[in-house]
Amino acid sequence: MATTTLTLTRDVAAMPDTVWQVLTDVRGSADSLSGVSSIEMLTDGPYGVGTRWRETRSIMGGSETEEMEVVEVEAPRRTAIRSVARGAVYRTVFVLAPTGDGSRLTMEFGGTDPDAGLVKRLLMAVPTRIGLMMVRKMMTRDLRDIAAAAEGRATA
Repeated sequence: MATTTLTLTRDVAAMPDTVWQVLTDVRGSADSLSGVSSIEMLTDGPYGVGTRWRETRSIMGGSETEEMEVVEVEAPRRTAIRSVARGAVYRTVFVLAPTGDGSRLTMEFGGTDPDAGLVKRLLMAVPTRIGLMMVRKMMTRDLRDIAAAAEGRATA
């Protein structure tokens, strides 16, 4: 089984409760995240374990739609989202910590390919590096967008 994880952190000039509101506003994420072009909710009700949606993102001039599911919630400090695509299982974890004048937001993205034997891992070594560069760029953009939305709410 091959596993790859990438972790990025950003300080946000908004309190954790405000950042949490942005993180858990799935319906509004197409408005706040520049990489997300549309959201289709698959469940009703408030954000919580079991909340599911289809998220369409702009990727390399095209678009990719994946089904997402909330698998963990420790409001307002931590949430985890899971998706499955092309045989791989992806997990995105957001962790919020208060700082003196705002929040520290950590985003961890990991992918596991349960069927990746030695040959597949060797064949995917170079594409994985390229993929990680793309994922880092998307994560950086998402963190920037979340921070901007939270900071906008904090000053409103």
